[in-house]
Amino acid sequence: MNEEQFLDALKEQGISLTEDQIQQFNTYFRMLVEWNEKMNLTAITDAQSVYLKHFYDSITAAFYTDLSGNKSICDVGAGAGFPSIPLKICFPDLSVTIVDSLNKRITFLNELAKELKLSKVDFVHSRAEDFGQNLKYREQFDIVTARAVARLSVLSELCIPLVKEGGMFISMKGAAAEEELMDARKALTLLGAELLDKHSFNLPVEESERNIFIFRKVKKTPKKYPRKAGVPNKTPIA
Repeated sequence: MNEEQFLDALKEQGISLTEDQIQQFNTYFRMLVEWNEKMNLTAITDAQSVYLKHFYDSITAAFYTDLSGNKSICDVGAGAGFPSIPLKICFPDLSVTIVDSLNKRITFLNELAKELKLSKVDFVHSRAEDFGQNLKYREQFDIVTARAVARLSVLSELCIPLVKEGGMFISMKGAAAEEELMDARKALTLLGAELLDKHSFNLPVEESERNIFIFRKVKKTPKKYPRKAGVPNKTPIA
C-alpha cells in the first residue's frame, strides 16, 4: 500500500488527512526505520508494508468506533506506537496514554511525539499489571485498546481494569479471534465487560483477516485484578 492508496482507503472510510497529517505519517515512517537500526521496534520496515500493516491496520479501529472529540485512550503494550499514534494523528483531539514495559520504546515514543509535535500524549514505563493497579490510571479511560499483545483471555485482565464504567475496550485481532473470544468469556464477565460489537474484514492489498471486538465496561472490575506481573499470562482466568 503506497501513500496514495493509503490516503484513498482512508477517504473511503470518511477520514481525510490534511497536508500536515500526511507529513506526520511520512516523518513517523522515517523515524521508525531510523530507530529500528538501533533497537528492535518492528520486523516490518519497507514503506508499503508499514503503511498497510502498521498505519492503516491501526486506524481500522476508528472505522467502527467514534473517536472524535476529547476522548481519552490508553494503549497497552503499544511498542512503536500502534495503534494509538496513527489514531492520534488522524484524531488530534484524542488524549493518548501508552504503557509499555520496555524503556527503550518509551524513549522512542517521546522523541517521536516531539518530532510530530503531538500534544496530550503520555508515555509510561510500566508492566501492564502494575499500571492497572495504579489508582491514577485505574478505571480512568474512555477507551482502552491493544494490538497483537496477548490472547484475549490474558489481554482482558490487562485492559479492562483501566476502562471507566460505560467506556470501551477495543481488541484488535487476527484470524483466530473467534476461538480467543470463546476462551475469554469467563474473564470478560468477571472483569466487568460485555461484547457490544464485533467486526471481521480483510486488509486491502494482502487480504489477511482482521477482527475487531468492542466491549463495553458495565461494572467495576474486582480489586484483585489485574493480578501480579506475569500471573495473567501464566494462568489466564478460565
